[in-house]
Amino acid sequence: MTDQPSAAVLPAEEQGTDRGVYGTGPAKSPVLLEYWRIVRHNWGLIALIVGAALAFGLAATLLATPLYTATTRVEISRPSDNVTKVDGVRDDEFLQNLEYYQTQYALLEARSLAERVVRALRLYDDGQFAEAYKLNDGGADQARTRKQMEDTAVAILLDNINVAPIRGSSLVDVRFTSPDPSLSRKIANGWVAQFIESELARRYSSSADARVFLEERLNQLRARLELSERNLVSYASNKRIVTLSSTNDENGTTTSERTIAAADLEELNKELNQAIAARISAESRLRNGGVSESAGASRAAVASLRERRSLLQAEYAKLLNQFEPGYPRLQAMRSEINSLEVAIRDELGRSGSDLQADFRIAKQREDALRTRVEALKAELISERGDSIQYGILRREADTNRELYNALLQRYKEIGVADVRKSNVSVIDAAQQPAGPSSPNLLVNLLLSLVAGIAISGGVLFAKESLDQALRDPSAVKQLFGLPLLGSIPNTDADDVIEQLSVRSSALYEAYLALNTNMRFLTSHGVPRSFLLTSTIPNEGKSSSAFAVAKLLSETGRKVVMIDADMRNPSLHKIVNVRGNEKGLSDFLSGDDDIAGIVGQTEGLPFNHIFAGRMPPNAAQLLSSDRLKLLIERLTADYDHVVIDAPPVLGLADVPLIASSVEGVIFTIEANRAKIRAISGALQRIREGDGNVLGVLVTKLDHRNDAYGYGYGYGYGYGYGATGKAADQ
Repeated sequence: MTDQPSAAVLPAEEQGTDRGVYGTGPAKSPVLLEYWRIVRHNWGLIALIVGAALAFGLAATLLATPLYTATTRVEISRPSDNVTKVDGVRDDEFLQNLEYYQTQYALLEARSLAERVVRALRLYDDGQFAEAYKLNDGGADQARTRKQMEDTAVAILLDNINVAPIRGSSLVDVRFTSPDPSLSRKIANGWVAQFIESELARRYSSSADARVFLEERLNQLRARLELSERNLVSYASNKRIVTLSSTNDENGTTTSERTIAAADLEELNKELNQAIAARISAESRLRNGGVSESAGASRAAVASLRERRSLLQAEYAKLLNQFEPGYPRLQAMRSEINSLEVAIRDELGRSGSDLQADFRIAKQREDALRTRVEALKAELISERGDSIQYGILRREADTNRELYNALLQRYKEIGVADVRKSNVSVIDAAQQPAGPSSPNLLVNLLLSLVAGIAISGGVLFAKESLDQALRDPSAVKQLFGLPLLGSIPNTDADDVIEQLSVRSSALYEAYLALNTNMRFLTSHGVPRSFLLTSTIPNEGKSSSAFAVAKLLSETGRKVVMIDADMRNPSLHKIVNVRGNEKGLSDFLSGDDDIAGIVGQTEGLPFNHIFAGRMPPNAAQLLSSDRLKLLIERLTADYDHVVIDAPPVLGLADVPLIASSVEGVIFTIEANRAKIRAISGALQRIREGDGNVLGVLVTKLDHRNDAYGYGYGYGYGYGYGATGKAADQ
């Protein structure tokens, strides 16, 4: 026996791809071809499911109650009211708008709104509503309480209302669907009306809460303001701070105050300055001999006398140019001038004493005023020290007054605000629907078609997932670690001999490729002795063993084929021989006449040994050394011994036979045998010391098209014969 060959000993076509009558199979079929294979193979099931879905959709459409949809379009704007008149930390942004509108959409679908609509429209007593939804059918329904009726109506409204915002705008469509068109219109409009009322109620409640809050705060601030003003007045009274006037800024805050002490100091300071000026003026006149300002009449008389003297002196000088000094008129004028000078001296003497008196009085007044000013300065400095606490009390009073005035103003604004103004307006009121909105036959059929296709896809997916049959022959290497020796098509021929006699047939080409690949299985070519088996019956192992033996013998080899399936023999049926009375079972039972069991059928190029009579226990016969002895004797006379073995699962025969031959060719029927069962069968052969040389995939048909092994694909030869091949 030889070891199992590696991939290196196999021909190039066996290393990764399969080649033969079906050409070169891809390592992995394209996904779309795989899907197409599944669809084509299950076309009837798909048609049945889709047809049932369409029938169901048609029946549901014809039997469904017509429904009418009424739509009210409204505009929802962001409210601009600001109760506290305090700017936010940041400006309105897109996310804030989105949050607001999402809140409004949720409020439009709220249960509380449905309850308002039910109560406002009295739907619990509305016969039209009860008839539309058949709420009065049966005596038990008539006995329901009003609360139960309201709950039922609310549930119906919530199930049939639809809020559809119009993308990119503040418009919203509110739709209601019911079996009655007029009822749909009434509820759609009532729904929007109650939404507006609920918005106004919430806003009024918010304003009322704000008024209550402001009233409480005003009462608190009023008490604080009275207390702070009382403290300010009391402190000013105790400290004798008398305020004559104050200056306030635009917010009403006191910026400066004028007290009586400051006012007195200011006035006395002015008088002191005047007294100093008067004293300086009197002193100057006294020193310069001026006229006393207190003798106004004397000053006027002196001036008049001086003016008269000047006129006389001028006239005297003029006449002196014409006359002598002794001229009587000149003498008279001279005498008058002397009299005027005497009078002037007398008046000036009296004015000097007045100047002394004026200076003395001015000096006394200045000193008195200066003393008073100094006293007021000391008083004002003391008052400034007390004004620090006074200022604190005054600022506290100003702050309380400012807060009180601001809240009072806001309270007045809330009192006169128009809280009945809503930010929700109706654009288009709902009209009575002219026709039903559902059921829509075309839409329902399309949905049924889509549903049928989807269900078909799910069924096919589940079916394909549960189906573990081998579909892609090229996956043999990956699944089982064995080379793919050949791929045999599924034909309709009754006679395998007739098909194999036509060298241009697909079956002949497939087995010819198998025989070619078998030359690379061992170092001496095709194994001298080998068997063909399968996982379960009817996978094509018997016809394959017959074909291999026939094609080997046509190459000039001396071949003998043994039918080792003593429980279900088939070789005598293939060669169309009625007798199966003597064969393998006889030799295993002790008959050493090999020549008596080896037969020759006319038209066949190889010899054969039939299974013989069915023994009571085939496994017991196979467990002896007689089979090994038979094979040794046959290999001495023949080039190749081909054994048609029974299937593996359920029987102990194959592991016993496998240990007596050089190798095992495992036959797998495409699209039938389960991968787990195949793996189990291969494991049993290996455990029986069998050498599995490779895999032969049989009965490929149109289901394997996606893998490049489809029926009719490859060399393109026809089949000439009809019928069905033996598939043992």
